Parts: sequence; structure tokens; C-alpha cells
Amino acid sequence: MMRAVCWHGPRDVRVDTVPEPEILNPRDAIVRVTSTAICGSDLHLFNGIIPTMESGDVLGHEFMGEVLAVGPGCRTLAAGDRVVVPFAIACGDCFFCRERLTSLCDNSNPNASMAEALYGFSGAGLFGYSHLYGGYAGGQAEYVRVPYADVGAFKVPASVRDEQALFLSDILPTGYMAAENCGIRPGDVVAVWGAGPVGLLAIESAYLLGADRVIAIDRWPARLRLAESHGKAETLNYEELPDVVEELKQRTGGRGPDACIDAVGTEAHGTSLDALYDRAKYAVGLGTDRSHVLRQAIQACRKGGTVSIPGVYGGLLDKVPFGAAFAKALTFKMGQTHVHRYMAPLLAHIEAGRLDPSFIISHDRWPLSAAPEAYRMFRDKTDDCVKVVMDPWR
Repeated sequence: MMRAVCWHGPRDVRVDTVPEPEILNPRDAIVRVTSTAICGSDLHLFNGIIPTMESGDVLGHEFMGEVLAVGPGCRTLAAGDRVVVPFAIACGDCFFCRERLTSLCDNSNPNASMAEALYGFSGAGLFGYSHLYGGYAGGQAEYVRVPYADVGAFKVPASVRDEQALFLSDILPTGYMAAENCGIRPGDVVAVWGAGPVGLLAIESAYLLGADRVIAIDRWPARLRLAESHGKAETLNYEELPDVVEELKQRTGGRGPDACIDAVGTEAHGTSLDALYDRAKYAVGLGTDRSHVLRQAIQACRKGGTVSIPGVYGGLLDKVPFGAAFAKALTFKMGQTHVHRYMAPLLAHIEAGRLDPSFIISHDRWPLSAAPEAYRMFRDKTDDCVKVVMDPWR
């Protein structure tokens, strides 16, 4: 038996004793988790807005650790290897995996029919992220089964600390892909909504890819300070501004940012009328997503610019100014991150000292037993919480 963080309903997570995972398929590996984190998208589960969760589901899709055992078909790994694991599970053999679109894998979601009924097609299976995405047990646990481990589990050299490698599992590639999707050219101005972990790493990545200026929009002082001090971004507290879109226009000579990144997604907050409208519709069950930030990004982006959306959306959006997007000839790029394609190049940036994502960690090596408190703290942004990393063996 082992300890794991389990979902029992909206705003109800507990640390339960559950059976240890076993090798079920030849390409499986069992990993002893040494570090695991709470992701912003985990809060969508915590808040109860992602369907098909079941009581007792093991949470977590950001984790790394040591390989304990491998199946007979997993020839790239051996017991003792130190690995970090992508949040999306990819077979490596289907059309989408061969195209390096691994979050769209055709073979890793055993519940593909559920996703097809909702979206028309199914993406990859995901660790710890509902039965819509396969019902796989997550990595906020002492041990985890990793399917297709010969494709997914990525070896980490001893010279790289857990705190540096852990975020290769999700948010560092997510922030990087969000910036890459902007098609950044030298001299570009990039606006980033949300200075949480993904937004902060998108800021770092935007500068790495050649942006001249990055403007971060948020309301939490600790996050804005970090975006400014470490990320070297200009910052806007939207609660202190009458009009974010107008402010962005003024800061860009009336033209608007060259690219806009929505690193917030479905649970956006705001003080404007449309944001209040979103919250009212969501509260009475008449809406699935709060698209306030996406509206602002569309309105602010310059003509011919790009809107990049790493923030998760789950359903149908209301009052989105698509006519404006068409008239301005905007490009949209979005989707779950194809983590596998980014792990090696981002590790090289870490080893060369060009990136160190550990700066986002505000609460490190928390014991797994403190997970319920950590979830609440991360949701409410108390104690200047930006990112929580847990050690399952404390």
C-alpha cells in the first residue's frame, strides 16, 4: 500500500492509503516519486469544473522520480534511472506522435469515446486528470505506473536538481510552447495574462526567443513582483486600471502587442461587466468557461498579431469577439502541450544556465500529508503562494 492525494469531490482532496501500482503492459514502468507539484490546471479539478472525476481518483501530473521496475517491452529504461515524465501519455507510434504532436496521441486514451462525444475527437490520455482523459492515476503519490515509459520517461542527469527538472513534466514546456506559438521576432512586444507559474515561464521563454518587451497582467502582488524582478517584465495590476486594453494600446504606441498569451484560461477573474457576466452565468450553470481574458487578448492584440492560448478551456465560450479577430486577421494557436518534443532542448537550456525554472517555487518539499492545505493555499494565493512542490517521502 502507498499514500496518494485523492479527489473526493469539489474542494475535497485527501491523502489516502491506496494499492501500489503494478506493471500491466510490457512498455510500463513503475516510478518511485521523489518530487511532485500542484499545477494550476489541478485547481480546475479541485474546484469541480472538469467532468468525469470519481471519488478516490489519484491526482497529479507534474512528477519525477526513480525507476523501480520496467516491463519487458521497455528497453530504454532500467531500474535506478532518474526520470521526469510528461503529463500527456503518448504511444510514439501513431500518426500524431510521429508528427511530434504527442498530446494528440490516438492510442493512449482508453476512454477516447467519452472525449469524442464531447469534442468530436480525443486527445492523449493524461495523468491524474479525469476519466475523460483515461482515468490514469496521477503522480501526487509515492509510486506511479507510467504507460509507454520507453517513449515518455525522460532521463535526467545527476547535475540537474529535482527543482530544475520537475517542471519539464508540464509547465516549462507549456510556457515555452506558448511563447513559440507567438512567432516572436526581434523587437516584438508580448503581453501575458496571468503571472502564475505558466505565465512566468512564458515570460522567460518569450525573452529567450527574442522578445524586446513583455508586459504581464495579474492582480496578485507576489506574482507581479516576481514577473518584474525575475522575469524583467513590465507589470499591470488589472484591479488598478480602468481599462487593460487601452493601457496596452498606450504602451505600444496605439498599435497593441504583437502577440498576446492567455495563460489563465477557463477560470478567469476580472472587474469589468463582461467578467461579472461570466461569473453569473457560471454560478447558475448556464456557462462552462469564463472567457474574460480571451476577450481582452483579442481586443488588445495588434492587427495581424497572434493570440496564444496555453490556458485550459473546457466547453462553449460566450460573447467572444470573433468578428474583431477576423477583421484584425489574428492568428490563434492553442492546445495541450506536446511536452515530449521540448524536453531535450529545454534540458539543454537548463544545463547551460539559460533557464532555471526553480525560481517559481514559493513552497518547497512540503510533505504529502499537507496536500489538502497546499491545494487551498494555492487556490486562494495565501502566504504569497506561487508554486508548491511536495516530497512524498516526508
